[in-house]
Amino acid sequence: MGRITVAVMVSLWVIPISIIVNRIVPHPYMDEIFHIPQAQEYCRGNFRIWDPMITTPPGLYHLSLAYVASLFPGMYCVKAVSPFSHVCSTAILRSFNGVLAVICSILVYEIITHLRPTLDKRKATLYAVVLALYPLHWFFTFLYYTDVASLTVVLAMYLACLKKNYLFSALVKHLFWKKQAFPLMDKSFLYKQLGALSVVIRQTNIIWMLFVACTGVVDITLAHPRKNMKADDFHESIRNSGSPSPKKSITGESKLRKRKLGAGVKTGNHSTPSISVSSTARMSGLVEEFQNLLLTSWYLKWELLSSFCPFFLVLVAFGAFVHWNGSVVLGAKEAHTVSPHFAQIMYFSLIASLAMAPWHFSLGQASDMFWSFWEKRPFSFFQGIMALTAGFLSVHFFSIAHPYLLADNRHYPFYLWRKVINGHWSMKSTEGLFVSSLAGKAQRKIWVLAYFLASAAALIPAPLIEFRYYTIPFFLLVLHSPTDDAGSWLLMGIVYLAVNAFTMTMFLYRPFHWEHEPGIQRFIW
Repeated sequence: MGRITVAVMVSLWVIPISIIVNRIVPHPYMDEIFHIPQAQEYCRGNFRIWDPMITTPPGLYHLSLAYVASLFPGMYCVKAVSPFSHVCSTAILRSFNGVLAVICSILVYEIITHLRPTLDKRKATLYAVVLALYPLHWFFTFLYYTDVASLTVVLAMYLACLKKNYLFSALVKHLFWKKQAFPLMDKSFLYKQLGALSVVIRQTNIIWMLFVACTGVVDITLAHPRKNMKADDFHESIRNSGSPSPKKSITGESKLRKRKLGAGVKTGNHSTPSISVSSTARMSGLVEEFQNLLLTSWYLKWELLSSFCPFFLVLVAFGAFVHWNGSVVLGAKEAHTVSPHFAQIMYFSLIASLAMAPWHFSLGQASDMFWSFWEKRPFSFFQGIMALTAGFLSVHFFSIAHPYLLADNRHYPFYLWRKVINGHWSMKSTEGLFVSSLAGKAQRKIWVLAYFLASAAALIPAPLIEFRYYTIPFFLLVLHSPTDDAGSWLLMGIVYLAVNAFTMTMFLYRPFHWEHEPGIQRFIW
């Protein structure tokens, strides 16, 4: 059991379902009518031609071009195709996402085993396979969209940050292995490349690149032997020399809180979320971690600056692009203007809660949640009321009814909006309950704070409700969740299989027609 097993199991459904999809839907559908012709222009060498309706950068097309180039010699030898441009068929371009889905499942397995080194390999295999079945990720594996490539590159970047070494090239690792001046700079080189690649696939990945950089800084500073320096020594050092003295005593008056058995289980450089003894301890733990982060970051400022400056360069380049382009998106700017859509956090909480229902809504989990909520009163009551109020206000006053959402009945969010969100005022309060349930289980530490800020920054500016936008924050949430019950994971996999069977059946075998537009229409996420 391991990465090979994960790859084989994922391939067992990617290959046959891809064949079925290409046989029943051989022509580009929905957003594919923009992406596939654009990729085919690249295959013809027409790099100056650009469809003004495409909103994302051309990273997917460049990767697809490399993928097609790797297939061309074999297909040419068997005389399956003659000119190179003929290899860029709809089926071949879609198959690239299938390959990426397999790679993505391997990355998930590697991240799981890194975060939980004591976890049984069979369980890690099961978890990776179940996540590969996540409906929003699974469905777009068989179409030529940017979602699978975006998730794959972000997870690869995150795994590189977790392992702090080169993963894909033994030669590069060998070349930099003996460098001593700034060893962290060498390791961050791969992060920068993957970060830049993720941004040219989808612009909002700049947020996740910054999240990965923040995670790397936290890991380095909180694991550094000088993280326990006294605050008084720090300020004295600043007054005397302008920078912390390396000869200062580094003792533990302001040291990090030791993690006890009931407070969390350390796995590598991370700790899985846990429930603190009290709200006061939780808050003081966050403040103390933040204080130690600032102190140690200042002590390591030159090392951190040299190590993570590539992230800063990518950020500056992205800012220059936005200034030059006049918008974050490339095309269709009028339909994708940045808007304060705070309700997106509520919708994501709803989707995440439903997707993880086997974990959180069993009788045992419900009992634990209730007693945890009861023991932390009155703070827990205040927290719940605030979450309910924020959820209701966000959905009621900051829900954006995008014209695409109201007019396109091919998307499932169209029906969610009409029948659920806009159906009755009580549904808006219900979404606040989902937020409250998630907030009550969260660990209030630096990683969770960074995760929440990154999720908010990536989702709130988006005016359109698209469930596939939630894929990256959902994967990161699940990967850092503490549930190790194989039964819950297995049940979650069965639920995912049922949802996937339904959505794919509706897509393939329940087409319909519009009176005002020719052609076959199909249901899609």
